[in-house]
Amino acid sequence: MKITKISKIIKQVGWKEVLAVIILLLAFVFFRSERHEMASIGPELKNADLWWILSGVALTFIYVALQGLMYVTSFKSTGLDIKLPDAIGLFLKRNFLSIFLPAGGVSSLAYLPRNIRTKGYKSSKIHQASAVYGFVGLLTVLMVGIPLIGYAIFINKNFNDSWFGISALTAVLLLCYFIFISFRKKNAAYQFFEKKFPSAISSAEEIFNSEVDQKQFWYTVLVSIAIECCGVLHLLIAMYAFGVPASFAAAAISYVVSILLMIVSPFLRGLGAVEFSLTFILANFGYSHSDGLGVTLLYRFFEFWLPLVLGIVSYLWSGRKLFARVLPVFMIFLLGIINILSVITPALADRIHLLKNYLPMEAIHLSKILTLISGVLLLVTSANLFRGSKRAWYFALMLTITSAVFNLTKALDYEEALFAVFTLALLIYSRKEYILKAKRISIHRGFSSFLGIFTIIFIFDCVAFYFISAKHFGIDFTKEQAIYYTLHTFLLFRDSGLTPNTHFARDFQDLNYILGVASWLILIFSFYRMNIHIEQDDDENQTNAQNLVQEYGNSSLDYFKLTQEKQFYFSEDVQGFVSFRTANGFAVVLEEPVCLEKDKTHLIREFDDYCLANNLKTCYYRVGESGLIYFNPLRKQKLFIGQDAILDADKFTLTGKDRKSIRNSINGLEKSGFSAEILHAPHSEEIIEKIKKVSDLWLTESDKKEIVFAEGMFDAETVKLQDLILILDSERNCVAFLNIIPHCAPDECSYDMIRKTEDAPGGSTDLLIVKLVEYAKAKDLKYINMGMTPMAGMQEPSNTAEDVLQFAYQRIGSFKSYQTLRNFKEKYADTWENKYLVYNSDFDLLQIPASLNKVMKP
Repeated sequence: MKITKISKIIKQVGWKEVLAVIILLLAFVFFRSERHEMASIGPELKNADLWWILSGVALTFIYVALQGLMYVTSFKSTGLDIKLPDAIGLFLKRNFLSIFLPAGGVSSLAYLPRNIRTKGYKSSKIHQASAVYGFVGLLTVLMVGIPLIGYAIFINKNFNDSWFGISALTAVLLLCYFIFISFRKKNAAYQFFEKKFPSAISSAEEIFNSEVDQKQFWYTVLVSIAIECCGVLHLLIAMYAFGVPASFAAAAISYVVSILLMIVSPFLRGLGAVEFSLTFILANFGYSHSDGLGVTLLYRFFEFWLPLVLGIVSYLWSGRKLFARVLPVFMIFLLGIINILSVITPALADRIHLLKNYLPMEAIHLSKILTLISGVLLLVTSANLFRGSKRAWYFALMLTITSAVFNLTKALDYEEALFAVFTLALLIYSRKEYILKAKRISIHRGFSSFLGIFTIIFIFDCVAFYFISAKHFGIDFTKEQAIYYTLHTFLLFRDSGLTPNTHFARDFQDLNYILGVASWLILIFSFYRMNIHIEQDDDENQTNAQNLVQEYGNSSLDYFKLTQEKQFYFSEDVQGFVSFRTANGFAVVLEEPVCLEKDKTHLIREFDDYCLANNLKTCYYRVGESGLIYFNPLRKQKLFIGQDAILDADKFTLTGKDRKSIRNSINGLEKSGFSAEILHAPHSEEIIEKIKKVSDLWLTESDKKEIVFAEGMFDAETVKLQDLILILDSERNCVAFLNIIPHCAPDECSYDMIRKTEDAPGGSTDLLIVKLVEYAKAKDLKYINMGMTPMAGMQEPSNTAEDVLQFAYQRIGSFKSYQTLRNFKEKYADTWENKYLVYNSDFDLLQIPASLNKVMKP
């Protein structure tokens, strides 16, 4: 009994989360314990020969390329093809992970980057290729290690104990070979694993029974031997770099020992143990402690630290598009702050003194003002740059250049100028990311508003200055002075020479500054203002869309493509339309275009161009698995968001053990006096009032709000024309209802709302679904689409966003309702259809949730 309880407790432990915490703690230990080693690498390298160091770095790149080539041949040995750049990325990322994972050299082989996962290879073949890579790596250590250790022992008798490590490695390889043969012949080891791990045996059997191309296998061995030679050469290069006598025997024994330590190390790839062992070995060959430490650290830099840094770069490179999109925005904002701070803080006196020899004070003062203005404009520009505005990019480019120049001419602030130059380089690199263009009409309106306000202020100020009493400013203004001070005030020159002597004068001056600032802001924002898509409200468009749905509709979502909140785009080239809604700069499309299948890709491309011309980005919500093919030529990205549950009405029956709970629920309802009725449209006001009452109670009691876009909200006029299924109590009061929407997909019907009161009996929803099956059969409809269950049904995440969604669905309590919905639909669903969000870039994915939330509001 105690064992059973302990077993249950063990099963309830979140082992993945525990492992994640352990890995994080190990990473902390790693960086904490090795900080002294990392700090000591720099001073030691200063004493080394630069050319030998560069040779070692070059050899590291060769070593990385050989590792990638080894993956290429390993994959080819199992019949898979992988490109060398992808293979190099795979090695760098696995090498990085192997440092932090327990038994990292082996456990990291389970990791696959997205670009390989999406190739559609069988997982068993990929694991087999990884097994070949790992086995050959151990095999060549043995093949190279035996002669190298033999030679080293012949030179130095102090290393006779080194045979123990080679013997242990030989035993491991023999054990691997024994397991391989056992799985092939299904004897002792196979039977043991089959008994202990029955769930994993089928996958393992597929891996072991697959044939391996012997030619590619031996190519893998040759490449791996070349990799081992790189290790020995790295040690020799480290010796030459520090100017100490190079010993091939010392390099050979040191390399083999370091590899053995990395193999047996449980984590962190032998950090600490390798350094200590190599220093000890080199000391036995007559090297001083400082020389041995220097050689060891340089060798570890070549073989450990540099590949580690390249691994980090590889991960960053994978997200370069998002990085290139976000970083310039942050840098522009930061440059704006830096410009403002550099103006309001005192300049260095010696730099100002030097600058005065080349520039007059007026130019220096003007540079300060222009730097301040550019700083403020950069802050405004960063917000528009975030939206992807092409005009904002041009402004950012211009302001960054002026910042670099004026930071030098105002106080020789070369630090700020260099930061501006770096920002400029980022802007140029990311130039293709900014595609939204402002319409000329918005700029014209901005100039018109600016000129109108300027004219009003100019006339007002000129008249006011000319007639104002001399006591307020101590000046009796002439016409020329009135014009001069008006322009000074409007251009925001604080040092105009005016000194207010009265409260009225101060208020008058402040009012002019406020009006000036407002005018300039109107002009500035007009530069960034983009054309706003005008929503349509055209009965003719609605009729045309309905006709096209009747002709080409084949989806359960086609009904919702016609609801009143939708906008329509009709193709100019083909018969078809796109149903969408705009929010936050996005045109959110419901599913796919409605048209012939052969025209869908063309219509998607046409709509994307239309949106681009109207400063809108696009995303497509709830695209089916079969619909992804239309987006593939456009190189869009996809995100799994859930599954549609499909019930086969023809095969559905209440008989059998699996349906016992449903039968019991329905029988209990009937015994309590409840009944279900199918009502055909149109309906009386009395019926509509009954279901409206249920709907209102459901919204209130469940604390829910109406949503639209891919679902319908309760609308009396719409529901009046739809068939209904009601559950009535013994007094004919409605406690639950379901509305059946017009079906566009062949042989399929669907419903929109299932709503019930809080006191509706358990099993009410089951009775509604069973009655819907009866309705479908009466109408000769084979399938019932029960709608999407968000986030549920993901088999294997294909990207980081899907990993996050899967974790949230499984672990976060607020998503419990999705699991409940999934469990309910699983009682009925015969098949599940994957649904996706299709979008353009990772950066768009950061903004899409807010847009989806907005388009789903009535």
